[in-house]
Amino acid sequence: MAEITPFVQLLEYFPPPLQAVLGRLPQSVQLQVQEIRLRTGCPVAVHTGRRHLFLDSAGKAWEHPPAYPFRVSGELLESCFRAVCEYSLHTHLPELVHGFVTTKGGHRVGVGASGVLEHGVVTGVRAVSSLSFRVARQCKGAADWLLPICQKEPGGLLLAGPPASGKTTLLRDLARQLSGRNGGYSRVTVVDERGELAAATGGQPSFDLGPCCDLLNGYPKAAGMLQAVRTLSPEYLFCDELGDRQELEALRQAVTCGVRVIASIHGDSFSGLLSRPGVKALLQTGAFTRILLLQGGEAPGKLLSSAEILHLLGEPSSNKPLPSRQKGEPPCALLDCYASEPVSAQEAFG
Repeated sequence: MAEITPFVQLLEYFPPPLQAVLGRLPQSVQLQVQEIRLRTGCPVAVHTGRRHLFLDSAGKAWEHPPAYPFRVSGELLESCFRAVCEYSLHTHLPELVHGFVTTKGGHRVGVGASGVLEHGVVTGVRAVSSLSFRVARQCKGAADWLLPICQKEPGGLLLAGPPASGKTTLLRDLARQLSGRNGGYSRVTVVDERGELAAATGGQPSFDLGPCCDLLNGYPKAAGMLQAVRTLSPEYLFCDELGDRQELEALRQAVTCGVRVIASIHGDSFSGLLSRPGVKALLQTGAFTRILLLQGGEAPGKLLSSAEILHLLGEPSSNKPLPSRQKGEPPCALLDCYASEPVSAQEAFG
């Protein structure tokens, strides 16, 4: 039986006419699709990382809106939205008020809609006008270049990059490797607030996170980090997309307990990150010793530049000795990279 690809897995949320059109895309394109975008009154669009493509009614892809596009109707969009919510909007309301739903397989669906407000707080959504399906894939080996960096650093790592730059994919594969043989079977805990890292169904991860990984699924990151430190004694703690002030204290406590935190944050430059007060406070927690900036959607998972956190903050390096390699731990050789020009992982790390 042929393996069901993540792209094909997503087709179940679309009505038959749209399934048929998307199914006609060449296999080579299907394997590259990162996003499927549906906007009321507009052509169906897919994004491969390098190209935006628009579909016509025959399922042919064009680099510009075609003369006879497959146009998204309000009825079609409503059908997709209800399917994504498993025909129970109330169940997914906690996600919807934050603008997304995570489906089976870890695919995140961004929701464009009108907000329902009570006392200035979003409590619901109505009049959905667009859906953005982000295709989740497990890419084993994606973090091969990242593992030795992680093993050398005395503290935590922060992955920064714009949307679709591969942050979640790298975190997922690094967690798998650290909790497996290459990582010396380290104790890993993943706090998966949005269900994207593990894509758990019934508590069982859909993605392989290795044999020594504990999962806290659906926990808010701050609460999950504190619980992990108190009850699971991790060596490495993973979470995606930091940005809440409540998470700062949780990070400080993790550092105090000797836990290395591996996390991600949105950003496309070091200067842009440092200009955001919340990010600067995040870097000052001491949870991270190095930040890695990824290139972007055209080269997901590829390194652009790397720097020590203290260097970015204008403070002297701690010169803290690296932890000695334990018996059975793979050796790691790393060339420090302070790249001002884009470099590939292979060029930077041999």
